[in-house]
Amino acid sequence: MNRLLLLFLFVASHALAVSVRDDAGRTVTLPQPAKRIIATAPHITELLFAAGGQGKIVGVTGYSDYPAAARAIPQVGDVRQLDIERVLALKPDLLVVWKGGNPERQIEQLQRLGIPVYYSDPHDLKDIPAGILSLGKLLGTESVAQKNASELSRKLHKLSAQYGKRPVVRVFYQVSERPLYTLNGRHIVSDAIRVCGGRNVFSDMKVTAPNISLESVLKENPEIIFNSSVEEGKSGLDLWRRYATLEAVRRGNLFDINPDLLDRAGPRMIDGTAVLCEKMEQARQNRRKR
Repeated sequence: MNRLLLLFLFVASHALAVSVRDDAGRTVTLPQPAKRIIATAPHITELLFAAGGQGKIVGVTGYSDYPAAARAIPQVGDVRQLDIERVLALKPDLLVVWKGGNPERQIEQLQRLGIPVYYSDPHDLKDIPAGILSLGKLLGTESVAQKNASELSRKLHKLSAQYGKRPVVRVFYQVSERPLYTLNGRHIVSDAIRVCGGRNVFSDMKVTAPNISLESVLKENPEIIFNSSVEEGKSGLDLWRRYATLEAVRRGNLFDINPDLLDRAGPRMIDGTAVLCEKMEQARQNRRKR
């Protein structure tokens, strides 16, 4: 093989290579755009579809039910436990994993076997369109990713401009009732609250998803309570209705929120933020009534 041909092959192979930085700050490089991807969390599945990955996702984890096409993709376990044999049988050329959510030991095992890993862990709403762009580059679907990311960024900018400087609303975001859990200021839900001109009353907690007491909520006396859990058809908001002096109860600011829109850091979270903003604006209007 002559030198000219070798040079051509070298240049051609490097021209196909793609490289991005993931949410863990790592540089991820593939010799060519990925064709067989496994998503290890529901929000990742949604991000990959938005990035143009339909037809390239060969494996997902439990509860990956959106968009509808995701339900037909084989499952390889859940966010807490992957089926390594199933993962390997699907011969992925890229794993997109949830940093902090998936078992690190298993992810490291798959990396040692030579499978490239991209960590997805959005902490701010702007990380969502940015992640779509990065994934689009890894998949070779930049045009689709750019279109969808730009639309999400436009929606987010509009929400920030409309609500970001409105009078502050003190918010308690309830993840579960028994035990009582919330989220701190580093969680992406708190960024959604900030975009809407609100303040998470438990933003200073050190743990990302702290277990709190009922008394601590009463002490903070939030103006609005959002609940993202419904168990056996019963809203977790029923816990608070007995406390008539609680400001959120007194003003009628108790709202159930679709967890799929806010507990998943995927494209639909921008729509979920719009719902938060509307309810928080309603809480501002309720100040005039009572």
